[in-house]
Amino acid sequence: MRLDVLNRGYSPSTKLLFTVIRLFSRQPVPDAAKLVFYRPDFYGSRAKEFTHEAMRGPSAWSVADRELMAAYVSKVNESAFCIGAHTATASQAYQDTPRVVAVLDDLDSAPVEEPLRATLRMLGKLIAAGTVSSADMREVLAAGVTPRQVEDALAVCTAFNTTNRLADAFGFEVLSPEGFASGAKYLLKRGYR
Repeated sequence: MRLDVLNRGYSPSTKLLFTVIRLFSRQPVPDAAKLVFYRPDFYGSRAKEFTHEAMRGPSAWSVADRELMAAYVSKVNESAFCIGAHTATASQAYQDTPRVVAVLDDLDSAPVEEPLRATLRMLGKLIAAGTVSSADMREVLAAGVTPRQVEDALAVCTAFNTTNRLADAFGFEVLSPEGFASGAKYLLKRGYR
């Protein structure tokens, strides 16, 4: 059930921003945006900064790789809104929708490099089991992933594990393919701030 709190309680400047977004995108404002503007002092400002750093900050992982990580974490968490949003964003970032779909359908046979596959496998285990072992980490490092890349992947995982749970708790509305594509275009152009 979608919580009504996302439909009210915004400042006049935020309401104006939402109107501008709707006019230019010709799509509804995603609930993810509404959530970060609802209580910016409590959650929104910190969440935007952390997520932006995880997704767009300096990293050996490409933006497309990190968006794919977000989609994969969302898939493991079964978060419909976030799967749609980050599948669309990863697809646009890679310019390769079949590759993204293949990863989400069957990681083991998907056409991705082994460091990324090992990292996604580790993130999936962390989400599903709530823990990873030193053997799991050694496996990721043996696949050619650097310790810094592991940290960066864990930051993406943290950001989207939190967002997935909020999306499901608030009952985020699943957008149309056009809505997700519009949101992806925005995220690739401006990031998460």
